[in-house]
Amino acid sequence: MMEKMIFGRYIPADSIAHRMDPRAKLIFVFAFIAIIFIANDVWGYVIAAAFTYISVKMSGLSLRFLISGLKPVMILIAFTFLLQLFFAREGNVVLDLGFIQIYEEGIRQAFFISMRFTLLVFMTSLLTLTTTPISITDGLESLLNPLKKIKFPAHELALMMSIALRFIPTLMDETDKIMKAQMARGSDMSSGPLKDRIKAIVPLMIPLFVNAFKRAEDLATAMEVRGYRGGEGRTKYRLLFWKARDTFALLSLVLLAAVLAAFRFWI
Repeated sequence: MMEKMIFGRYIPADSIAHRMDPRAKLIFVFAFIAIIFIANDVWGYVIAAAFTYISVKMSGLSLRFLISGLKPVMILIAFTFLLQLFFAREGNVVLDLGFIQIYEEGIRQAFFISMRFTLLVFMTSLLTLTTTPISITDGLESLLNPLKKIKFPAHELALMMSIALRFIPTLMDETDKIMKAQMARGSDMSSGPLKDRIKAIVPLMIPLFVNAFKRAEDLATAMEVRGYRGGEGRTKYRLLFWKARDTFALLSLVLLAAVLAAFRFWI
């Protein structure tokens, strides 16, 4: 049975993170993605993990809930870990089995990259869990507004990304339903040779694509019926207000970047 994916879902609550301006949250997440690459030692990642934990607490969500959302991407994290573990060949040999050699640098890089991947998933999940899709659209469009002077389609790009985020959990739910239907008919997708499992996926993909195209067509029809003609001339029902907590959140990122840089270059 497919695990529930939390990325792309919104959990209503009244936490500090929920009340933040969506523009601040978008800047926060994109800046964190860049800042996490400054860390290159154990203490750097411990500090980044502590910062992420505080962010989770500010969202009012449980850490266990976020960890459960890692399950759909756990295979990718494990694959990345093993790739670095077996193919990084620097430093002293820690384990030598003849056909497999594990080096110190391989262990180090495997841990760091897996940790980085996990923290990035946590932070990007917090964005969608604490921000409604329409708020993400408004925030992204507001950030891209200066580019409209050079004819950049800010509204269309923001809308496209918002719809994509909404479709992720929807498609995951559809996949779960189709898998359950196939298993009820006797199809076994979780055991047997790899070749048989790949064959079992084919009957899953066809109805999934059909449903996805149907949902996209229904959405296009609904937007057309409601008179959607692009962002030109449209007014906003929900106005965005930047407050002190948004500034403090971004200042905390500056502090994080300074601490990680200190550990990397001076300590």
